[in-house]
Amino acid sequence: MEVIKLDELIEKARQAREQAYVPYSKFAVGAAVLTDDGHVFQGCNIENGSFSMTICAERCAMFSAVAAGYRHFKTIAIVADTKRAVSPCGACRQVMTEFMNADDQVILTNLNGDKIDTTVAGVLPYSFSLKDDPVK
Repeated sequence: MEVIKLDELIEKARQAREQAYVPYSKFAVGAAVLTDDGHVFQGCNIENGSFSMTICAERCAMFSAVAAGYRHFKTIAIVADTKRAVSPCGACRQVMTEFMNADDQVILTNLNGDKIDTTVAGVLPYSFSLKDDPVK
């Protein structure tokens, strides 16, 4: 399988952003996740008039990968038209902890090329996991 470069993953996130459905906020976000074996899944935010039904780009990408049978991602790239590198919401950060390791790569960027290269633990310190804390 072809090895994908980080710039290519960011470009996939940019492409996904172009598909965003954002008639209310006008805030388009794209994401791309990279699986352990090199597959890339893209996602965009999709709004709904019933705002709680809206899904973020990051969860869209991760859930697409899960639907295809993947359970771990080593990198996620997120892009939006923001003044500084975009930051994921709390819900997306928590979902990252479900399907990524604490030291897996999270790339936050914007259309201007500003970039923060961090980790899952960097975006959600002190996270919890039911896998680590089984119900008794």
